[in-house]
Amino acid sequence: MRQLLEQEGRERLILLLNHVLAAEPVAVLRLQPHAGRCLRVVAQGWPRLLSMLLPPPAPLEVVVTPAGLLELRPALEGLEATAAPDLEVVLDTHDPMSLVSQVLSGGTPQLQLSGDAQFAADVNWLAENLRWDLTADLERLWGPLSAERLRTWGQAFARALREAVQRLGRDRGLG
Repeated sequence: MRQLLEQEGRERLILLLNHVLAAEPVAVLRLQPHAGRCLRVVAQGWPRLLSMLLPPPAPLEVVVTPAGLLELRPALEGLEATAAPDLEVVLDTHDPMSLVSQVLSGGTPQLQLSGDAQFAADVNWLAENLRWDLTADLERLWGPLSAERLRTWGQAFARALREAVQRLGRDRGLG
């Protein structure tokens, strides 16, 4: 069951990333020269408290398509399964709520890149310059007033959840 949920989550994440990429033509143009290359994203520093409820995410491996979008790397076997990616991105996840809040508010997450230099430069450019305009997407669905209310409620919910997790960690001596 966990594997099925994890796979579904990965597929939804790729759809979201491709939605954001496709909204910015310069983003897909930067990725097109890297078609066929593999990118691995690794979460590092998953909190102990959170790992009691949710195991750390497994590395995510994607391949750049000729269109400059992303697709999940198919499961490989044998020697191919141990092949190194063209680029590895290590994401600091010691505070996942702050990370999500930072990304949703337009901040750039802390990344460590290793691998092909040009691929790394383009992925770093995407991390620094590409943003999901969530409010614009909500506006298209429900109108500007509802979108603004949803954004405000979402920020308040994220802040309350982050504070609750931090408080729980302090109370249990895990933070």
